Amino acid sequence: MKKIVIVDCISTGTNYVGDVINFGFKPIVLELKPDTSDVEEYNKKMEMEYERVDASFDIIYEQDTYEKTLEIVKKVNPKLVLSGSERGVFLSTKLANDLNLLCNPIENLDAMTLRHEMHNRIAEKGLRYIRGKVVTSVEEAMEFYDSESLGEVVLKPIYSADSANIRICSDRQEMAGQIADFFLEKNFLGNLNDRILVQERIDGEEYIVNTVSCDGLHRVTTIWKYHKIRTSDGAFVYDTVESVNELDVGEAELIDYAYDVCDAVGIKYGPVHGEFMIDDKGPVLIEVNCSVMGGHIDSEFFEKVSGQHETDSSLESYLKTELFLKRRMSPYRLKSYGAFKRFIVPKDILAKSAPINKIGPKLKSFHEIVFEDLIEEEKFYMKTENVDTSCGLVFLTHKKESVLRNDIKFLRSVERNLVLSEELDNHNKFNNSVMIKKLQLLIDAAQKYGKGILITDQTIYDVDIFQIGIEDVSDVEGEFDYVIINLNRSIIEKSDYFKVDFILKLLSYIRVGGYIFIPETTYRFIPGQRKGIELLLKALDLRIEVPPYGPIKGVIASKS
Repeated sequence: MKKIVIVDCISTGTNYVGDVINFGFKPIVLELKPDTSDVEEYNKKMEMEYERVDASFDIIYEQDTYEKTLEIVKKVNPKLVLSGSERGVFLSTKLANDLNLLCNPIENLDAMTLRHEMHNRIAEKGLRYIRGKVVTSVEEAMEFYDSESLGEVVLKPIYSADSANIRICSDRQEMAGQIADFFLEKNFLGNLNDRILVQERIDGEEYIVNTVSCDGLHRVTTIWKYHKIRTSDGAFVYDTVESVNELDVGEAELIDYAYDVCDAVGIKYGPVHGEFMIDDKGPVLIEVNCSVMGGHIDSEFFEKVSGQHETDSSLESYLKTELFLKRRMSPYRLKSYGAFKRFIVPKDILAKSAPINKIGPKLKSFHEIVFEDLIEEEKFYMKTENVDTSCGLVFLTHKKESVLRNDIKFLRSVERNLVLSEELDNHNKFNNSVMIKKLQLLIDAAQKYGKGILITDQTIYDVDIFQIGIEDVSDVEGEFDYVIINLNRSIIEKSDYFKVDFILKLLSYIRVGGYIFIPETTYRFIPGQRKGIELLLKALDLRIEVPPYGPIKGVIASKS
């Protein structure tokens, strides 16, 4: 059986393994040398990547020299050598060229992998580019800044595979301080930064244009748009990336420009994950990444959104020319709306649980959540200031755009209390006698709604209502017009993760047409308190009712 080698098979690139098998080839993963001095941590990370793959594959390893690696790959006798990530582009392109396989020409490698060279290349071809210069000292950076009369600038590592440490500087003074620190840090190869790209900052709307190419012909697979929000301290952070299902004004020009960029860089085969900006002057390249879109996106998500997925489309561009040409002539039509929402951490937090893992799957557009459970150990999260300090993400897709929008709006509302939890102590707020008095008033007032049931931790005397404990909920028979939920002692010692999970299960028992009363005696022990319980009600598509004037204090909801 012929083989296909996948260099650095990580993130979305892990989808290649199953697709290679479906195309009738045997997948061989070429694992790169560790990019960190912590080899144990690197190996653990790679094991986690491979666990995502639901298919068998062989692994070979990058050697100390390129020549030794080439000999190992040559013995495999592959049909193709592909990159499973941006970090693998350099090696995969060299190997494919030396083995005379279908690939992008080696003379274009710098323009494919170095941020400054890709802009130099498109400038040579007469395309709009971002002014920038690679500097080796603070003094050189200051000279360039002054000579170009720059304002805000962006500092970047020169390799497109290195997504960390991209910084925005508002003025000359801030740039000087940031760039000095930059030279003291290591790049993704594990070496100290000795060269840094200084670029003018372009302020506009950011896009992703994913393409695949076959013998120099290009076609779009998916288009995405970034959405940012301003935090309470004025910083802009990434909130969502949403599919572009229908082009708006100016976006067709972006696609033409993206094709021109592929031509200028010299792309002949395979995927390009292009990042662009549109401002009042039109589209401009941020950078090209000559691999599939990252983010650990599974193939099923792409299929739901567009009817195809990136790794499958990439293989088609090499192996199924006729199908590629057929798709290229088809109009751009997506099947559903898609988005991935990055969770924004509102402050530095030592998180002990992640209630969002129970809330996310209740959404109508939910596809997958990428988030740590934090059930057995706590973890420190920094306040979100960039992509690297978001704490997880959720993938959403639905046929109706309105449903997707509502779910995104809901997720924004839970970020402060129900994504991560510090498990703050509420014990000192517990006053049994006060709670019982308030409950007695509520029960008396609620009788006008009909036949009720009280799910309670404490037996309430001198009231006319059927009462059960939480352990008896699943055994209840018959129908009730309303339910009052009084839970405190049974959940006060539990984690916020457990509380959210339990309340969601309990609310799911409510019959259509019934009312739910959740007094302060319950919601004060839920993360987010009153707003927190209302968010859980919304997650289950329950209606929050207008509270009547009188002793009924708390949250009232109904199921329609």
